[in-house]
Amino acid sequence: QLQLVESGGGLVQPGGSLRLSCAASGFTLREYSIGWFRQAPGKEREGVACINSGSFSTYFTDSVKGRFTISRDNTKNTVYLQMNSLKPEDTAVYYCAAVRSLGCYRAVGRYNYWGQGTQVTVSS
Repeated sequence: QLQLVESGGGLVQPGGSLRLSCAASGFTLREYSIGWFRQAPGKEREGVACINSGSFSTYFTDSVKGRFTISRDNTKNTVYLQMNSLKPEDTAVYYCAAVRSLGCYRAVGRYNYWGQGTQVTVSS
């Protein structure tokens, strides 16, 4: 059974850091492009970052550029989202998603598999 599980969320003060993990089971993650999305209350789910299956292409939405990085460890079948200099507006449920493709996509509809989400709250 193909499954994605996010972890690493929590409560952090503004300016702090968190590292989210997206662990895959039931399939070989290196064959898939992975996107990170977030959804705040009352807002649409938005693409935050993506890393393609070959790890030669990444994407970051403008609001996180310079603060977030994305990486993958294929030996652990895991993708990471390192979030630094966190702001209150980064507060949301963060989801990872997978699509078997060389491409890196921003759109929710391009992804076939989704995790259950992990809550990130940035507050003093």
